[in-house]
Amino acid sequence: MAQSKFNFDLVIIGSGAGGSTAAVAAAKAGLKTALVESGTFGGTALNSKDIPLNALLQTAHLYDQARRGSRFGLSSTTLRYNYPAINHFKDIAIKRGGGGGNQRFYSGLGIHTYSGLAHFLSPSEVSVGGGSLSAKHFLIATGARFKKPDIKNLDAIKYLTPTDVPNIIRPPRSTFVVGGGRSGVELAQYLAELGSKVLVADKAARLLPNEDEEVGVLIGKVLNDKYGIKVLTKSKVVSVTNGAGVKKVTFLRGGEEKTVSVDEVLVATGLEPNTDLGLENAGVAFTNGGITVNEYLQTSNKRIYAVGDVVNAHHSTSRAMGEGQLAVENLARRNKLPLLAAGIPSITNTYPEIASVGLTEDDCLKRDTKVQKSLVPLSAVARSNVSDFHDGFVKIVANDHGKILGSSIVAPQAGTMIHEIALAIRHDILASDLAEMPHAFLSWSEAIQIAANKLK
Repeated sequence: MAQSKFNFDLVIIGSGAGGSTAAVAAAKAGLKTALVESGTFGGTALNSKDIPLNALLQTAHLYDQARRGSRFGLSSTTLRYNYPAINHFKDIAIKRGGGGGNQRFYSGLGIHTYSGLAHFLSPSEVSVGGGSLSAKHFLIATGARFKKPDIKNLDAIKYLTPTDVPNIIRPPRSTFVVGGGRSGVELAQYLAELGSKVLVADKAARLLPNEDEEVGVLIGKVLNDKYGIKVLTKSKVVSVTNGAGVKKVTFLRGGEEKTVSVDEVLVATGLEPNTDLGLENAGVAFTNGGITVNEYLQTSNKRIYAVGDVVNAHHSTSRAMGEGQLAVENLARRNKLPLLAAGIPSITNTYPEIASVGLTEDDCLKRDTKVQKSLVPLSAVARSNVSDFHDGFVKIVANDHGKILGSSIVAPQAGTMIHEIALAIRHDILASDLAEMPHAFLSWSEAIQIAANKLK
């Protein structure tokens, strides 16, 4: 048998959500695989983002709900939290998920691991830690890094980013959150639940501007009314300065300049793709927005694939995982399959949860797609009464024939509920089919049935 001129069948650069999923899929497919990581194996999703942040969010939401237990006859006047213990639970969650640089997991699957920065020397070779690796195929999953916004004097103060929050010693007494996207909203609520006075600002007219309008409007009201969070929409932070033991934030709102003093500033304005790995040497096209890929996740060099935040920093972790799996399947296929992005749900882990899948109503309007929509408040189902919870809804968007195009859900279990609609989108199940399917009584999902029944 002729020996391959390459060291590996596949070299994956980046061990985050997309890279790890791809590595496992490649190993199971019998491909000789290498996984290169410049930081901690498992990537940011496991070590500093999704897993640790959601462990903290879970704890804070539980604490907040327990504090509000008097309406159910529960006494919680002496309830306290132990922040070192909360941080310890977060560390346990990371360890259980295989974080902390656990390379043995990959080695156990026969995946070769390499620590260091990867840099393309040619379309078939990368340098890593003083050596080099060659492969028939490459998959780039280097993710994204914090993107510093244009705020005067930002570098002169010590500010937090979302990946810093899991490592703070204690919640600050007051926090100014810059950015009303997913991370900004989650962390604003997290800190408020633990007693921090929070302000959150965004240039957009509502929080979560990439979600359906009703989602941003409702979550803004919930954060303000129930958690005392000052929501500053249509606001631009222009400068920050150090004061006497505080940080001063100056912002423009309604044409008027205002300044507030807080203990901490949390900047959650977005990410930029990690594309600094010699892509020019590999013939891989990219822009400031990320690596350019086709519907099969191939770059301009068809033997090199790219997935996750390095392609689009706005995509969800669940999408990165789906892309990693598909990319490995496609590099072994003659007839490749496109990514069915419309059926991949995303979750914002506030309380209530926010989940969405497919197109928003705004997306459809931008595409000149004629739609019908249905929005049902949670108060329409009996579960809202026994749970004493009413701040939420199910919204479904469909075309004239009842084909579901997208959905947004705000509910305590939205992340679980959304998968029913994701399945409908993926397999062209009509709204009428969902309406006819019996849903369990006293479940939040009854709201999906009611919403579907309102569509033609």
